[in-house]
Amino acid sequence: MSTTGEATVNPDGSTTFDDAGADANFDNTTDGSGIPNMDEETTAEEIIKGTDPALYLAIAVVCFAVIFVFIQIRKKRKSDEIDSFFSNLDGDKFNLQLPGSVDEYYEVKEKCEKAGWEPGQSSGAQPSPHHRALAQALMKRCIDDIPIVTHIQRESPGMNKLYSQSMCSVKQWKSYQAAEAMVSAEVEEVRAEADEIEPGWSQVIWRQAMQYSQMLKQKEEQAKKAQAEQQRAIAAQQAAANEKNNAEKAKYDAIKAKVDAEKARLANADQAEKDRAAKAEKAAQELLKAEEREKQSKAAFGGKGGMKKGFLG
Repeated sequence: MSTTGEATVNPDGSTTFDDAGADANFDNTTDGSGIPNMDEETTAEEIIKGTDPALYLAIAVVCFAVIFVFIQIRKKRKSDEIDSFFSNLDGDKFNLQLPGSVDEYYEVKEKCEKAGWEPGQSSGAQPSPHHRALAQALMKRCIDDIPIVTHIQRESPGMNKLYSQSMCSVKQWKSYQAAEAMVSAEVEEVRAEADEIEPGWSQVIWRQAMQYSQMLKQKEEQAKKAQAEQQRAIAAQQAAANEKNNAEKAKYDAIKAKVDAEKARLANADQAEKDRAAKAEKAAQELLKAEEREKQSKAAFGGKGGMKKGFLG
């Protein structure tokens, strides 16, 4: 769109146009291309000043929430791993069962009661067969209980320490408590049964059972040791027998090799002798044939009359 300028008459008679109106349409911040010149620093400051501070607060809150959730998830995962570790640690350690000799004892006791035995009676100088059978059954039960009793006694300090420091799972602690209660009840029950068989026996029965258990263990170890020594002796004898057999076999193989070599040598010598005899016989035959041919030749050209007359002409 064009604009009309104001005409001015000069004193010399010339006329000029005032373009102040046109210049007013242009911003002094533009260059020759018509694109405004913007100050970058001024613009950035204006943008920053124009940002709402609540936005920074919201970003900080979101970052904090993400970090907090991440830390909590990591802590929970680590805690689950620790609980799983202690839950699975020695899972069968306290899965104890009473020995079968417990039921066997009550079977023997029932038979003895049916036969007339009464609890609390002293055996006296001559114990009855029922009294003796029942005492033996109870001692066998007590000896068979020794492994689980010593197991609980050995594990008790460690489990109490772990529980006091919260280093074992609830499941494992309950398993230990159940096993300890079962073993304690068994110990007291054995003592009560011992007093029924022989008053006062409850004071020494566990000590006697421990001694018998150690004796049986030593006897078992000695039996295993003797068996191992016997097996080693048998193995040594077998090794010696194998070595002897191998030596005899090696000796036999050496003698056999010599015999075979001598047989082969004799066979080769015999064959060579046969070959020489055959060659000699062949030479004699050829010599005889040559003499025969020579005789035949002489007979053909010699004789009484000599050559026939007129043979040459």
